[in-house]
Amino acid sequence: MSTISTTGPASEAVTAPAAEPAGGRRSVGHALAWIVMILIMIITILPFYWVLRTALSSNAGLTSDPTSILPVDANLRGFERVFGMQSTEEAIADGGSGASMNFWIYLRNSFVVATLVTAGQVFFSSMAAYSFARLRWRGRDVVFGVFLAALMVPSIFTLLPNFVLIRQLHLIDSLLGMALPTMFMTPFAVFFLRQFFMNIPYELEEAALLDGASKIRVFFQLVLPMAKAPITTLAILTYITAWNDYFWPLLVSYSDSSRVLTVAVAVFKSQAPSSGTDWAGLMAATLVAALPMLLLFMASAKRIVNSIGFTGIK
Repeated sequence: MSTISTTGPASEAVTAPAAEPAGGRRSVGHALAWIVMILIMIITILPFYWVLRTALSSNAGLTSDPTSILPVDANLRGFERVFGMQSTEEAIADGGSGASMNFWIYLRNSFVVATLVTAGQVFFSSMAAYSFARLRWRGRDVVFGVFLAALMVPSIFTLLPNFVLIRQLHLIDSLLGMALPTMFMTPFAVFFLRQFFMNIPYELEEAALLDGASKIRVFFQLVLPMAKAPITTLAILTYITAWNDYFWPLLVSYSDSSRVLTVAVAVFKSQAPSSGTDWAGLMAATLVAALPMLLLFMASAKRIVNSIGFTGIK
């Protein structure tokens, strides 16, 4: 009498449906991941939308319906006050103080200061990082450790010494005085570029040196072109940081000739009318000040993430 074997394709077919619960668990996990991601996106985007909604509303409308999700009495009069396109009478009638921002002067100042800081930091930090990564000199690792320890020092501790230095140099209320303390090296910039320089094959530099190139020529004509991606990333991060800086420019700028956009927004808020804060104008000023860097970051976010991943920074 023949027997039927329970091994083989038939048995495999019987046990195959056992894999379905795992697929179901994966589907539930994916759904939860999407829900969490959507919630994070909403939490992230909501403040920006609320700034835009307030900037496009009128002060009277905000008072009458402060919880409305959509702009109340939608208009661009808040932006007109920021750009100085309203007369004093019109601004007061719209709930403003009658004052306006010298927007183009502040924009120029922010651009000049951020450019000076970025150019200086990238140039000097790249040379320092190359020195720590490739050159051999006595006490190099000790100096780098001490230099890296500066990352743990809060920046507020250096404000007073920097202020005294800038005052003694007679650079108070000037664009150069505003940029000078951060124009040179920063611990993060040196560490960031050093990580990349250490990943460049040393054989390439040795070949250039054997061909008669000097260390300076190797650095400028070989290493820097190869480090274009991380240098560009560092420049973008430095530019955004310098643009958004507030406390140091507030300490050293006293007039429109040196005032940057971040400080100008605070001055605009301080000129509140007797009826209350000009929320529409204030949010319009905030949006105008933040929009250039927001667009820059959105355009370069992928490059920044790729460069940081390549350098191995966690």
